[in-house]
Amino acid sequence: MPAPRAQFHDLLDRSVLVTGGGSGIGAALVEGFARQGARVAFVDIDEQASRELAERVADETGRAPLFIAADLRDTEAGRRAAETAAAALGALHVLVNNAARDDREPMDTVTEASWDESQAVNLRHFFFMSQAAAPHMRRAGGGAIINFSSIAYLLNMAEIPAYATAKAGIIGLTKSLAGKLGPDNIRVNAILPGMIVTERQKRLWLSDDAIAGMQERQCLKRSLTADDLVGPCLYLASDCSLGMTAQTMIIDGGAL
Repeated sequence: MPAPRAQFHDLLDRSVLVTGGGSGIGAALVEGFARQGARVAFVDIDEQASRELAERVADETGRAPLFIAADLRDTEAGRRAAETAAAALGALHVLVNNAARDDREPMDTVTEASWDESQAVNLRHFFFMSQAAAPHMRRAGGGAIINFSSIAYLLNMAEIPAYATAKAGIIGLTKSLAGKLGPDNIRVNAILPGMIVTERQKRLWLSDDAIAGMQERQCLKRSLTADDLVGPCLYLASDCSLGMTAQTMIIDGGAL
């Protein structure tokens, strides 16, 4: 499916920071915001893929996104990335917490170290990036934080206990941050993707049988791709959703 053609005119020149923006879902979001005329910065650990993306998006949209190299497991590095983005973009109106890694590890092999690693990669930085972005949003008169969770924690998947815990925790964090930041006109919502077929997923986890099985379960009988998440994210970032906070939006083709 092609990326959405809808135009959110209020996103023109709005300042947006996307975490994990170098590939997969994050790359689609970076391109999507750039096509709306937003000023976009993104954080990623993969420098080569990120620089290639920034060049391609600049060529195709005329809007050059700013790549900031950082490992978000390092809280201070994430904080510096937020400050760099705000300074370069002149403000910070939208934060998309997307960075994650869905490693498979069954219960019997999880260690304290692997558990803590999963929470650091998939949950902890959502809070600290939000904490770093909030003062800039207050100065801007408000903003939007969009947290990417997953339907994975609703599916009783045996091989991802740490990941599922993190993705469930994002929902609790979303609601808590919405309560705290609402008086500052900062909205906080979450998107829960279903099975999104990316090149990484196909390389590591998704067989043809798994994809076919999920399509059978879905109401929409096609594979979902990263582009299917762009429109919902743009909507939550835009003034179309000014009355919406502390909510979750499931984008799974009707699997649940």
